[in-house]
Amino acid sequence: MAQTTRALTLNIGSSSLKAALYEVGPADDALLIFAAHAERLGASGSHMSVRDARGATLFTTEQGLSDHPTALQTLLGWLHQQDESGFDVVGHRVVFGGQQYREPQLITDDLVASLAGLSHFDALHMPQALRAIAYTRREYPRIAQVACFDTAFHRTMPQEARLYGLPYALADAGVIRYGFHGLSCESILLQLRALDPEAAEGRVIIAHLGAGASMTAARNGVSLDTTMGFTPTGGLVMGTRSGDLDPEVILYLLEERKLDAAALRRLFTAESGLLGVSGVSGDMRDLLEQSATNPRASAAVTLFCYQARKYLGALAAALGGVETLVFTGGIGEHAAEVRKRICADLDFLGVRVDTARNAATAAIISTEGSPVTIRVMRSEEDRMIALHTSRLMQQGMLGQG
Repeated sequence: MAQTTRALTLNIGSSSLKAALYEVGPADDALLIFAAHAERLGASGSHMSVRDARGATLFTTEQGLSDHPTALQTLLGWLHQQDESGFDVVGHRVVFGGQQYREPQLITDDLVASLAGLSHFDALHMPQALRAIAYTRREYPRIAQVACFDTAFHRTMPQEARLYGLPYALADAGVIRYGFHGLSCESILLQLRALDPEAAEGRVIIAHLGAGASMTAARNGVSLDTTMGFTPTGGLVMGTRSGDLDPEVILYLLEERKLDAAALRRLFTAESGLLGVSGVSGDMRDLLEQSATNPRASAAVTLFCYQARKYLGALAAALGGVETLVFTGGIGEHAAEVRKRICADLDFLGVRVDTARNAATAAIISTEGSPVTIRVMRSEEDRMIALHTSRLMQQGMLGQG
C-alpha cells in the first residue's frame, strides 16, 4: 500500500460547503493541496473560492449557488478539469452518528441506509450529507469513501452530562445529549497539543461560533460537556436556529398556534436565532454592520453574546475552572466585537481580553499574565477528516468501493 494517501474531504454545513485535498503521510503529516469554500448558499451573495496551500486563488465563482448540490457540482466540475485531480479516498463529515457509530466508517449501502434512518435527528445537515455521499459515489464508483462523525468526539461525556431529566426508558431509546462540532474540537485540541501540550491536557473551553454555534468543555484532551444536545438545534442561539427552549414553548405552539411538526422544525432551524430576532439576517457580519441603526439587529447581537457568556460560565463550572479558552468558527475567528462582548465581565473567571490584541485578531488575545489564555484558532475539520480517512485506509480497512 502506498505510503501517502490523497484524501478529498467534503464538509457540508448548514449554509456552506467546504472541501479540501490533502496528501497524508504515514506519520499523520497532512499536506494541503487545495481548499474550497462556498458560503451563503441559497442566499444573496453566495460564492465559492478555491485556493492552494499558499492562499493563491485557483478558482472562484459568484454565480447563484442556490443550494448544496449546485455548489458540489460546481466544485467537482472544476476538479474534473484539473491535470492532477486524482485522489485515493473521499472523506465526508457526517454530523450525526447516534450511539452506534463512534469511529469513522467505510461507506457502504448498508451504512447509507442506516444513516438515512437517523436523518430525523438532524434534518438540517443529514439529508445534505447523504445527497453529497450519493453524488460522489455515483461520480467516483471505484473510490473508497469514509464517513467521519461529529458526534464521535463527545462519546467520552459522563452519564450526568448525557442524560435529560426524562424517564430512563427514553435514554435507552436514544433520547440523550450527543453533542456536535466534534471534528472541530478534535482539530483544535490537536493544534493546541502541538503549541502547548500541557494546556491541551488541561481545562479547555472551545467556542465554535458560526452559523451553527456550540461550546465544549474538555479536560485531559476529551469532551466532558457541550452545549448542543439531542440535535444541533439545542444550546446557544445560532444563525437561524433557536438554541435551547422551555418545552412548554413547543406545546404552546402546537396547541395554541396550531403549528404542525414540519412547521415547528422549520421555525426552530430556519427561521429563528439571529435571523428570527433581527428580522433581517442570520449572518453576524450583516448584523454587526446594522446594529448601530437597527435596534433588532443590535438585540440579536446582544442576545448571542449574552447566551455565549452564560454558557461559558456554566462550562467553567462543569470543569472546575478554565485555563484555556479558544475561539474558532467563522464568528469566533473573525468577529473581534463578539469575542470582546462574550468575555466582558468574566474577570472573576480569570478571563481578561487585551483590547489591542483582540482587535488585531492575534493568536493569543488575553492580557499578559492572565490566568486564562484566550486563543483564536482556525478550525481544521477538513484536516481531521483527511487524517481519520487516511488512518482507516492505511490500516487496510478500505477496499475499492
